Amino acid sequence: MINELVNKLEENNKEVSLNNFLNIQELNLEEKQNNFLSSKLGQVINGGINIALKAVLPDVIEDEIISIKDSLITEGFNAAVDTAIKEAINFGKSITGVITGSFENVSQIKNAIEKGGLVDTVSGLIDSGINWANKQGYISNEITGLIKAGKKTIMGTIEKSIDNTLTSQAESIEKISSYIEKWQEYFKKEDFNSMTYQYNKIKENLEKIVPLEEVINKARVVENLHELVKNNGKNFHLTQQEKELAEMLAK
Repeated sequence: MINELVNKLEENNKEVSLNNFLNIQELNLEEKQNNFLSSKLGQVINGGINIALKAVLPDVIEDEIISIKDSLITEGFNAAVDTAIKEAINFGKSITGVITGSFENVSQIKNAIEKGGLVDTVSGLIDSGINWANKQGYISNEITGLIKAGKKTIMGTIEKSIDNTLTSQAESIEKISSYIEKWQEYFKKEDFNSMTYQYNKIKENLEKIVPLEEVINKARVVENLHELVKNNGKNFHLTQQEKELAEMLAK
């Protein structure tokens, strides 16, 4: 029966599947979370530096700011930030009691990052980048002085950007939960068109969030049942066994 259900879920499924994002069996959930956070936070830190440089160098034209940023944000700097993020996450987990290895919610992520000392580490990397760029002659003594004088602004911008990103993550997860609830309501009403709208919203937002097991499992149940109904000619008369297996396959 399980094989029959799997075949039903795969039969004629030509739409982009949630499985592209939700398949955590091939890649460990902890690793998937770490990779997502490293990429997302790395972008946030780079973006924060860009915004902050414009604030501390108001009289410098855009092209020169880009050149200054490129002098600071080298390939080596990005690699060091990536390492700092991973180390901060792992250290933060160890002192905040995340013993399973993977995060269960955004609050745990935020707490781990704060306790892991990411902002302080990035601050040190920026100092090193400024000194290196000045020593190499890429930025003048005057610009170096202005950047160092505005260091508090730079770090404040980065810290705020990280906080905003994590807040946005929490909001997106809440949206997904809302879409799942609405999908379930329309499933009971056998309203396939409204179900599909919510289903697409779930897919759209899942691509933007850190993978959390509880959210993934709920979304998988939605996917399995949605595809069963669709591949059954939009017939909602599923057996109880099919419904139970759809939930089993989500775990």
